Amino acid sequence: MTVAQQQSTLVNPLLEIKDLRVSFQLPEGVLEAVRGASFSIARGGTVALVGESGSGKSVISQAIMGILPRVARISGGEILFRDPKNSDQAINLAQLNPESSRYRDLRGGRMSIIFQEPMTSLSPVHTVGDQVGEALALHSPVSKAEGLRLVEEMLRLTGFPDPARALKTYPFELSGGLRQRAMIAMALVCRPALLIADEPTTALDVTIQAQILKLIKDLQAELGMAVLMITHDLGVVANVAEDVVVMYHGQIMESGNLEEIFHNPQHPYLKALLHAVPRFNMDAGERLEPLREIGAKEKAEALSQKMGHKGDAASGEHLLSMMDVSKSFRIRKSGWIGSKSDKVRALDGITLSIRHGECLGLVGESGCGKSTLSKVIMRAVTPDSGQINYHAKGGNIDILGLKGVELNAFRRRVQYVFQDPFSSLNPRMRVGEILCEPLDIHRIGKPEERNARVEELLELVGLGRRHLQRYPHSFSGGQRQRIGIARALALDPELLILDEPVSALDVSIQAQVLNLLRDLRAALGLTYLFISHNLAVVNYVADRIAVMYRGRIVELAPNRRLFEGPVHPYTQTLLKAVPEPDLSRLLDFEHLHANKSSGPEDWPDAFQLAEGETSSLIDLGDGHMVRANPNRTSASQLLSTTRMMAEV
Repeated sequence: MTVAQQQSTLVNPLLEIKDLRVSFQLPEGVLEAVRGASFSIARGGTVALVGESGSGKSVISQAIMGILPRVARISGGEILFRDPKNSDQAINLAQLNPESSRYRDLRGGRMSIIFQEPMTSLSPVHTVGDQVGEALALHSPVSKAEGLRLVEEMLRLTGFPDPARALKTYPFELSGGLRQRAMIAMALVCRPALLIADEPTTALDVTIQAQILKLIKDLQAELGMAVLMITHDLGVVANVAEDVVVMYHGQIMESGNLEEIFHNPQHPYLKALLHAVPRFNMDAGERLEPLREIGAKEKAEALSQKMGHKGDAASGEHLLSMMDVSKSFRIRKSGWIGSKSDKVRALDGITLSIRHGECLGLVGESGCGKSTLSKVIMRAVTPDSGQINYHAKGGNIDILGLKGVELNAFRRRVQYVFQDPFSSLNPRMRVGEILCEPLDIHRIGKPEERNARVEELLELVGLGRRHLQRYPHSFSGGQRQRIGIARALALDPELLILDEPVSALDVSIQAQVLNLLRDLRAALGLTYLFISHNLAVVNYVADRIAVMYRGRIVELAPNRRLFEGPVHPYTQTLLKAVPEPDLSRLLDFEHLHANKSSGPEDWPDAFQLAEGETSSLIDLGDGHMVRANPNRTSASQLLSTTRMMAEV
């Protein structure tokens, strides 16, 4: 870029927002969602818009794209867009009718948006090729054959392994990562000047997230477009942004370039956000600092004394053990001539134990079998083979042999906290009814005792009596998750299975929930199976970590040992793909792309399996186990190789 071009970019940014105000006309009054926001995006630049849910980030993106809800209106300010294809003439989008042909030409043609959840943003009844091609047909006068070629080329650019086949594929046939790539292809097929990415990687695994972030950066460089990245993940911000804008309650609290924001934060809100993020280099015993503490520690200790729990219940004895558990599913595929079924192995000889009072972290990509394993423990799914024993005080319980009343009684001991708190709570029931339902089903206590128990549970998770008559939709995501935790605790369980409990939460709310879980475990003597794809979160809560890949445990180790000396190539890949909020530890996108160790065909010889060979967990000492080929390696060789790699 020449000096003249650089000066032009600074003086005439692609997008300039000046004192923007957006209000919602609600039955209870006017709500000002954006209050005087001002920032700009240079041509070809990347700005990250950061803040909690409800801070106004998405409202700004909707205002830019002209897709605000009917109850919302721009009550003040300017949104100036300088279209490079129109002599850089500034267009005030705030005064342009969103339904006008001029706005429609800009929306999709010169400005595009990627939404957070691709499955709800893509039509389930149209193929990927039709949906990507629709944007091209609306904004580019090309022939059908040329349009098909351009769509296939864009699918290739966005990383589809077989673009020609993808043209005829429906969204439900794709993984989460490929659905997000389809959304990106749809947004970029017209080669826009501005791309708005609204939480594009929130629910994706770390390896898929790294691929999507690299893809956006590569396409940005190739197409010369600007990017507005909306996110609450400061690790993502550190790896993609040039400038950062921090929002809170509709106002911009702080803005600046990446180095200023991370190395010299000024506003207390930004400092609090940075302290609320789990990090790999945290000291032993260090706690996250959420913006608002809920004071669960004292309440949990008081409840523990009342219920007679021991504060420290970890004894080293096994509470649950699994031996050689396997589960396969048959997937039926229909065609023009009859149908056929494929067998998918979700669990492949899982042998694992959970100690009394510990938190065992279970990590791995989507589809590796984590949730299937949790459902097998709960007896929601019956395995094909294997044994699962629960070591209770009164003797061992064969979980797979339980039926009827005995199975019902066992389920009081093990409770589940789901990933999506909204869909797991009945929208037609008040919170008091939701928390009382488990007590009613198991006929625990008299009505007045149940009501008192419900109030105790709400107090325990930082809510109160005033919330008893409210419905789930009136709570925030973090509050709903805390209600889910309270419901799981209603039956006084011994083991909690937590399936991605914080994956959809903002960093500050995530810190609240994680601290709550740690306090409850310590005070009530609970045991956790914590399932997640976020390794930084698992690092904060887990004592031991099991890494899962394609239905198998490939590595198992105490927390610090796993993170300081991972041995299996898949574990190493997972750790290298985690975006950290640290400018000195940025992701190496090129290395991640060049060294794809997420497939067995790319693993070193010690981890390869030939026809007829079997792998096993090799004991490296101190509780560190790794799955390898015993015919090709030994524990000493694996440790030696790991030390050499660490030195390199």
